[in-house]
Amino acid sequence: MNISPDPWVWLAAFLTLCVFSFLYKDNILYRFAEHLFVGVSAGYLVALTWHNQIRPNLIVPLFVEGNLLYIIPLIFALCYFGRFVPRLNHLIRLPIAYVLGWGSGVAIPAFFQRDILRQTQGTLLVPDAFARWDSGLWAVIILVGVISTLIYFFFSRERKGIIKPTANLGIIFIMLGFGASFGYTVMARISLLIGRLQFLLGDWLGIIR
Repeated sequence: MNISPDPWVWLAAFLTLCVFSFLYKDNILYRFAEHLFVGVSAGYLVALTWHNQIRPNLIVPLFVEGNLLYIIPLIFALCYFGRFVPRLNHLIRLPIAYVLGWGSGVAIPAFFQRDILRQTQGTLLVPDAFARWDSGLWAVIILVGVISTLIYFFFSRERKGIIKPTANLGIIFIMLGFGASFGYTVMARISLLIGRLQFLLGDWLGIIR
């Protein structure tokens, strides 16, 4: 055993154990680590936003370079603080409406291109998909999965005839998708746990290398 003499390693180990103490029950040590993490994250985010966004994108162009056009985003930003004044709280609607409108205009075409057109292209059976038998088999499975899943969410007609077994097949594909997503999430959390255990047993206590 070769315990680390670094005080920062001891602090990190203490906070890690404080978080792990929640496995027993909620306690003051866990709440201390939780509040410290939230406070440090909020402070870091404020400093990061100031140095990477507000100062180079607003303060410098407006007050240093003298570009008066940046008064418009400054006014929109100040409208957010109208939330704290009851008589001026309606002003917050202006920047929110602008952000939602601009964000929708930018996000919708990108979403359509990424999640609809690309998905459609990936589902189509093209000659290149059958260059190898295994790739052609997976192309057919993907096509069947997409069609059966879409039919499962088609509620305009009664499920009878060919629609019923196809919708049931769609349920299988949906459960496979949910199961894979859940499995990836569990694997990610387990990897975080392994990383913390390696830190405690390696960097802190020196039991493992």
